[in-house]
Amino acid sequence: MKLTPLFVGALSLALIGTASAETLTIATVNNGDMIRMQKLTDDFTAANPDIKLEWVTMEENVLRQKVTTDIATKGGQYDVLTIGTYEAPIWAKQGWLVPLDNLGADYDVDDLLPAIRGGLTVDGKLYAAPFYGESSMVMYRKDLMEKAGLTMPDAPTWDFIREAADKMTDRANDINGICLRGKAGWGENMAFLTAMSNSFGARWFDEKWAPQFDQPEWKDTLNFYVDMMKADGPAGASSNGFNENLALFQTGKCGMWIDATVAASFVTGADSTVADKVGFAQAPDKGLGKRGNWLWAWNLAIPAGSTKVEAAEKFISWATSKHYTELVASKEGWANVPPGTRASLYANPEYQKAAPFAAMTLASINSADPTKPTVKPVPYTGVQFVAIPEFQGLGTTVGQIFSAALAGQTSVDDALKQAQDTAVREMTKAGYIQ
Repeated sequence: MKLTPLFVGALSLALIGTASAETLTIATVNNGDMIRMQKLTDDFTAANPDIKLEWVTMEENVLRQKVTTDIATKGGQYDVLTIGTYEAPIWAKQGWLVPLDNLGADYDVDDLLPAIRGGLTVDGKLYAAPFYGESSMVMYRKDLMEKAGLTMPDAPTWDFIREAADKMTDRANDINGICLRGKAGWGENMAFLTAMSNSFGARWFDEKWAPQFDQPEWKDTLNFYVDMMKADGPAGASSNGFNENLALFQTGKCGMWIDATVAASFVTGADSTVADKVGFAQAPDKGLGKRGNWLWAWNLAIPAGSTKVEAAEKFISWATSKHYTELVASKEGWANVPPGTRASLYANPEYQKAAPFAAMTLASINSADPTKPTVKPVPYTGVQFVAIPEFQGLGTTVGQIFSAALAGQTSVDDALKQAQDTAVREMTKAGYIQ
């Protein structure tokens, strides 16, 4: 076969194009919205044939560990990082992230919800773009609530939640009155317990950074949580995080679940056996002026020193854009678009109609105040975390101690003493306590 000069030229160009294609390695979490994004990336690569995407998908605790190690050691394994509201400002101040200055003329950064955007901005620059934002709320089975002879208030108290959990528990039919996070991790059980403790009047540290686990408010929080979970929670709860509790709720095994608002589209979606029976309410309170809801976003960021900043910004712009929202809506329906990031979504009548949880989600996000997270004054910001670098290690250690208390391996009193001793030691070593 004789090759024509035209054919040879075309073949050479194709080979050059293949060889010069940049590969972006993206580290992300194994949550439903991220898995959905991976299935839709043909839309991105069709518009950007010179960019290839390689995914590294991990469980939440593993992702945090791997990404933190890589960025702190300048390992360069990843071109795009999935990080949370905790890491973004801390890493930006340490010079570990690239500011997102070139997301495109039509990106509309002013459409980002102020509560979410504020947590990702340092000195007026955006260092991470939110893929989805969340607070937390109560998701519950309306049929089981009715059967128990109760009506869920829009803004319940913890005492009501405990009463409802007791009445909804039906061991004979494998129904747990309540499902809550128990898996150890600063972003797993401690995200839930820290937000819960805020509503009980507790705090991690006083104004002089003295740890507060020896105070009655923390004892009240942990006793309430452990007692309720032992009476009305699922077996093996100390191993359950977001995904495990989601699976339990979707299969009809939870009367109530207090967790991320982002779960709403999954408990009412096609994979849920109870989709038509789910109601929503605000996170509970104790009448002290704070509810047990948090504020979080999963965001995409670029590590400093990356050699692929332009390609990475193109991808981040695509994944967090209004265009991506419309793409998901066209493929999966409006109820399944990533929530909690843009004001325009909550003003969209199609979304309001498709997502019965939209108003509750927005109200929960807007009511969380990272600058005043607790009843008593504190020297830190952050609702379900403390925005200092040391919190990642300390929060995980305390999470392991509290998970052991839930599993019955230690008492609540012993767990709180261990948490106090650990926190005092670590905060003294870090120089917070003189």
